[in-house]
Amino acid sequence: MTTETTAAPGPGVAQVFWRYWLATTVSEVGSAMTAVALPLVAVTALKATALETTLLAATSQVAWLILSLPAGVIVQRAPLRGLQVALDLVRLVAIGSLPVAWWMGHLTYPHLLVAAFVSGLATVLFSIGNTTFLPAIIEKEELSSRNSLMSGTLAVTQTGGPSVSGVLIQLTGPVGVLAIDAVSYLVSAITLRTLPERRPLVQPQARPLQLIREGWNFVVRHPVMRPAVIYATLVNFMNAALVALTPLYLVREVKASATVVGLVIAMDGVGALLGSAVATKLSRRIGTARAMIVASTFGGVLALAIPLTTSMTNIYFYGLGMAGFSFGVVIGSIMAKTHRQTDTPPELLSRVMATVRFVSWGALPVGAALSGVLASAAGLSTALWVTCAGTLVAPLSLLLSQVGRRRDLSDEPQA
Repeated sequence: MTTETTAAPGPGVAQVFWRYWLATTVSEVGSAMTAVALPLVAVTALKATALETTLLAATSQVAWLILSLPAGVIVQRAPLRGLQVALDLVRLVAIGSLPVAWWMGHLTYPHLLVAAFVSGLATVLFSIGNTTFLPAIIEKEELSSRNSLMSGTLAVTQTGGPSVSGVLIQLTGPVGVLAIDAVSYLVSAITLRTLPERRPLVQPQARPLQLIREGWNFVVRHPVMRPAVIYATLVNFMNAALVALTPLYLVREVKASATVVGLVIAMDGVGALLGSAVATKLSRRIGTARAMIVASTFGGVLALAIPLTTSMTNIYFYGLGMAGFSFGVVIGSIMAKTHRQTDTPPELLSRVMATVRFVSWGALPVGAALSGVLASAAGLSTALWVTCAGTLVAPLSLLLSQVGRRRDLSDEPQA
């Protein structure tokens, strides 16, 4: 038996979308700032090693391996608004405990790990809930443009968040930025509380494991979603390794300040913003499948510029590579996400999204952890070269799959 949902009377569709957009944006701004502040707390305040710093990044992401699959069932059965508000409050407590411990003189590395892990668990449920909410309020014809808008907004937060974070770290220290992130979760929770609740009318009669299996089978048997998930997994693996290595490499090899680290990381957002701006036009001109392959290949080639940075005099190579890689990634993400949202039956969407996140985002902690092992064994420079070269494997996997024989992801494969 499938699940139907309804929304309680409340604001119009446009108002609901923009409140959804506001809550997501505020939360993402804080999270983008923390992406810079948290590893810098470990590196500068707690003198963490390369392995400890990358382990911290892995701990933030390991929840995707633990909770992604059951998250699809939880999101389908739970009142969505109440769940999202509760998850924001959990992240508020987890991240907010760090500056409190610092100001009391009791902040430790294990505390960082616990806060990152708890926040990661809440983020998994929150993210999957968000991906199922948007298709419920937007017509299919508008999904691509709305996904581009959300990706563009995320790109702006990824650009502004790290930049502002770098400046604030210079003024208040990295722990002060964590307090701002905690406040952002509170603002998000208050905004989400104004949205109409969506309540299940009929609960699925199947057991949770059967529901999970249905979502899993739909993805792995789908001729396009399966290679798209493999592509996303490869991208996320390399991206996690790059994100984990970047603060270490810039601080210890390039001797960059916190402000410079924030500005370089912000180039990731610049690339994402450009990618989201051209994604829809590019897909209309050459097709969604071809857009994924062309854009991610272009991004992988530019990523090879990143390890050319050896000092502050040529740090622009790092920024160029970050922007180029992100440009390709966000276009591929928009194409794949829109295809999943439009080609998946509504009653399966949350479980399909959970399956995709489990596989593709489950690569995040693995990539971050292995980058630390490689950096410890072979050095930061070697680890960075291997990671950047590996970004070209993802578009190659698409080219060799059925996606490579289509113009659009929804087309029949060409001979």
